[in-house]
Amino acid sequence: MDPHPRAWWAHRQGLDGTLLGAAPADVLARTGWARSVGGSGPYLGLRARCGASREEIDAAVARLEIHELPAARGCAYVLPAADYALGLTVGAHAPLAEARQAAKHLGVTEAEVEGLCVAVHDALGDVPLDPAKIKAATGDAVRSLGADGKKRGLSTTLPLALGLLQARGLIRRVPVGGRLDQQRYGYVRWDLDVGARTVEEARAELAARYFDWAAPATLAHFRWFSGFTAAAARAAVAGLGLVDVGEGLLMPPYLVDDFRAYAPPTTPSYALLAGLDGIHLLHRDLARILEPADAEREFGGRRLGGLADAPAHVIVDRGRLVGLWEYDVAAREVVWRVFDGDGDRGTAAAALRAAVAATETFVRDELGDARAFSLDSPKSREPRVAELRG
Repeated sequence: MDPHPRAWWAHRQGLDGTLLGAAPADVLARTGWARSVGGSGPYLGLRARCGASREEIDAAVARLEIHELPAARGCAYVLPAADYALGLTVGAHAPLAEARQAAKHLGVTEAEVEGLCVAVHDALGDVPLDPAKIKAATGDAVRSLGADGKKRGLSTTLPLALGLLQARGLIRRVPVGGRLDQQRYGYVRWDLDVGARTVEEARAELAARYFDWAAPATLAHFRWFSGFTAAAARAAVAGLGLVDVGEGLLMPPYLVDDFRAYAPPTTPSYALLAGLDGIHLLHRDLARILEPADAEREFGGRRLGGLADAPAHVIVDRGRLVGLWEYDVAAREVVWRVFDGDGDRGTAAAALRAAVAATETFVRDELGDARAFSLDSPKSREPRVAELRG
């Protein structure tokens, strides 16, 4: 792909130093919600954009300036406070669908779930309770769903109530220890005002946010991020006046002139990011950030250009995916490899080595590990580390 849109994406994502010193909430508002799957992605992404330490990011979580919530497609993202209500609204379909399936296949009535919602909300306060303590506090209101429920990944009715209460802004999950890179939570009462947006209004608002973060992007890219049907996606963008800047890539009118006038930097600007960072995941189109020759490379026996997601954490330079990395916990070091470059890129480049060293220090001293997701262990990572060393 032409380096111009790649460099523009990196610029809009704040990977060129333009957001250094910004608050984490401001970074997420400008560049998009950070996907959180119990891994290090939010920490790595915020540090690369604004230079925030883990302590500063955790403090922003504690002050509720940013928070992990179910949002687009019902998936968990770290959002800025200004987007809490929007995120919950566009993600509300997921717990509703789960409740409908439980009613259809497991005989869980709406009245039963609503009664449990009241019991759970009454049981919670400012001190976080984990699911076991919530179950104990609500007594018989939580019902086992037996073998049939286990087959559907739903052992009791409690997750149904927790999902609905979160979507309504009535409770929130608090990460144990205040850390975003794990998936152990307690729940507290919240009573957030989610507003009175209609579903259509929320979809249109998400579309406006998305194309500010991710443009130029296709309607298919937006559908991936939002989870909307084709008809719903078209309706959501209808009022934005999007401009086609070529190959079906759409932009809001207010960005077009800046995009066309933008000059990609001539010097390397490396960032070590999680494989699910927004530079990729907002579009989930790995080929758009790969050079054609690099798309033919293999990792783990798979061709990079044929993958939906990167097979390891990524190294990017001005929006281009130029290499892969992982953290070796035993050796306490970043293990990395870059692809063959064009003269200003290579394993000996001072800028690249500086970026690797800075990330290694951050992971070793502040995070302790750089998991891709909650179940990503040093053991499961060994084949990737070995291939990168090779």
